[in-house]
Amino acid sequence: MDRLGDTALIGGERSDATDHCLAGITRLSSEVKDASGYLPAYDQRTYAEAIKALQERLEETKKTFAPKPKFSFKSTHKSPSALSLSDAAEMAEQKRRTIPGYLSPGSQTSPSSSFVNTPGDTGTPPNDTSSLHQNRLSGDKDDDDDQDEAHLSIMGGQGRPSLSTTATSVSISNQSNTHIILPSSALHAQTPCSLRRLSNVVLDLSVPSAVARPFASLTINSAHSSLLVCGSVTGPAHITGLKKTILVINCQQFRMHQCQDVDVYLRVSSRPIIEDCRGIRFAPFPKFYTDLLASSSTSANASNPSELPNLWNQVDDFKWIKADPSPNWSILPSSDLVPDETWREVVPGGPGWTVATILKAVGLGTS
Repeated sequence: MDRLGDTALIGGERSDATDHCLAGITRLSSEVKDASGYLPAYDQRTYAEAIKALQERLEETKKTFAPKPKFSFKSTHKSPSALSLSDAAEMAEQKRRTIPGYLSPGSQTSPSSSFVNTPGDTGTPPNDTSSLHQNRLSGDKDDDDDQDEAHLSIMGGQGRPSLSTTATSVSISNQSNTHIILPSSALHAQTPCSLRRLSNVVLDLSVPSAVARPFASLTINSAHSSLLVCGSVTGPAHITGLKKTILVINCQQFRMHQCQDVDVYLRVSSRPIIEDCRGIRFAPFPKFYTDLLASSSTSANASNPSELPNLWNQVDDFKWIKADPSPNWSILPSSDLVPDETWREVVPGGPGWTVATILKAVGLGTS
């Protein structure tokens, strides 16, 4: 925001930078509203005041370099994110290359990507890796970009995801029938992650969060019939509105609200909390992802997550105060556990694996 006055007017660069600031403030406001269900009232007021201060500061900054017109007409307010999203999508299109998903067969590459998004209705014949890569939509931040921070925004609505580089965060929303894999090059350390409105999605965030880049926090709002491999989170995970979904996560704090028929593969160092939930089944963090985290922590000289306590099965149900065990959660039977080879060989995707077949392999339907 402080650099707006130094941004060139030529080519609409200053206007675009202003739109990026507006989009970031709008996103923050939306995240605070989404978190109102579990944030204390004091924190909500604090965040609201901070967002208002940002809005006022941006307006003051714009006034310092805005020319004084002889006269003007009031125009319809422009969407803050319109330019930034379209420009980001255009930038992503120009820099395309395909980064294969983790453990996906083949290493052939075409234009670049900081995420991989495979359409759910696209199948790839066995032993044909090239067509798999061609069917993936992608966008990227150039490795040589002189920006130090990146906001990855994967949004639905036009049939193609978009990428914005304005802040250090990850936001994925409005996706259906897609396979999204985020590579390790996509993130900085301690990045907050937000997931919203996902349906029939296979999402794999395990690679970037394992390579010494765990998420700072995770917020999920509304997902249906999806597989969400969320990797590692150093802070809290707030989960709201999941239905008929499988969630895989390693975190410090876990809190789940208003969820139904969800299997949670969990590693957590504090007691997990559920509220207004039913049909929740808990299981230990899969061995495949435990080994991945252990290997990454060794190479990065970091602490091994397996050395921390794991309270995955010591669940507190805040809406069940009776002495009897809560009927709203249970331990996932061993017969219903997803096999380790499925996590290793099927979930990362590959030739012949569509979103539907991956979801079926882990026990989720296509409804």
